[in-house]
Amino acid sequence: MEFLLFLVRRILWSLLVLVGLSMVIFAIARVVPGDPARMALGPTATQEQVSDLREKLGLNRPIVEQYGLFVAGLAQGDLGRSLLTERPVNDDIRSTFAATFELVLVTITLAFALGVPLGVAAARWKDRWPDNLVRILAIFCAVTPSFFLALLLQILAGYVLHILPTTGRMPHNIDFIADITGLMSIDSLLKGRLDVFGEAFRYLLLPSLALAAATMGQIARITRSSMIDVASQDYIEASRAFGVPEPVRVFKYMLRPSFVPPLTILGLEFASLIGNAFVVELVFAWPGMAAYGIRTILQKDLNAVMGVVMVSGVFFVLVNLVIDVLVGFVDPRIRIRGAR
Repeated sequence: MEFLLFLVRRILWSLLVLVGLSMVIFAIARVVPGDPARMALGPTATQEQVSDLREKLGLNRPIVEQYGLFVAGLAQGDLGRSLLTERPVNDDIRSTFAATFELVLVTITLAFALGVPLGVAAARWKDRWPDNLVRILAIFCAVTPSFFLALLLQILAGYVLHILPTTGRMPHNIDFIADITGLMSIDSLLKGRLDVFGEAFRYLLLPSLALAAATMGQIARITRSSMIDVASQDYIEASRAFGVPEPVRVFKYMLRPSFVPPLTILGLEFASLIGNAFVVELVFAWPGMAAYGIRTILQKDLNAVMGVVMVSGVFFVLVNLVIDVLVGFVDPRIRIRGAR
């Protein structure tokens, strides 16, 4: 019952956040100074062209009616038509979201697989050379801009060592369609195409490393500090006095209670990277939704911009809901407080 109440509260809060997000997006797109139709068509467009576009977008209707039509379209999954591609925004996002999701999924996997062990090692050998090395590496990764790291990796691995591709998602000479999940790496494994999987992983490695560096640094630092706090608890000293093996003490009694802050950071980064991966996508010519969103912003494509922001917001809310549930499982105290 406690878990059910906890889950219901989180779902209601998530729905409230989505309603607020739709209002904010609509307000920014419609209420701020400037004519969206004029901005989309540019200063050289005639007044007749601007009037036709305003009528097409429904900008001549009252604000309340416009918002109602916007919400009704969202409820039906209709995000309008893109002025840039002249296609439904749903189709554009559907064709680009999988690439961004795959990139972010590999990024988070690398950040977790590297950050947690580094944080555990730093906490285990506190104030010794492994700890100092991990802290220096974490700070370097956290303060280095992703675009600079992307360019550095591109030059080093692509143009100096010639070991990894630097642009695109797949070689042009490979004819493969990811029509199951949309993810090249997953679909290639499901179809038994190990050659395609190898190429997909090679193209994913550089952009995912550029994106994962900052998250890895944060996870390593937070895991270290959390484990050091837990190590000072009385039950850890008691387990040491009773002769509990060190691996059991570190990974069972220290790491699990310390896992809530890294897990929270991991979820937030996973959700935010869906919309914030545009710089790395542009550097590596990755055909993802984030890069598509930047192109629509530069072209002042109103419907596409609103669609990308709304999809990113929905994904952010869903990921945070999942993280809240996982945190509730890891730490029952949070689940009980949430139910109350």
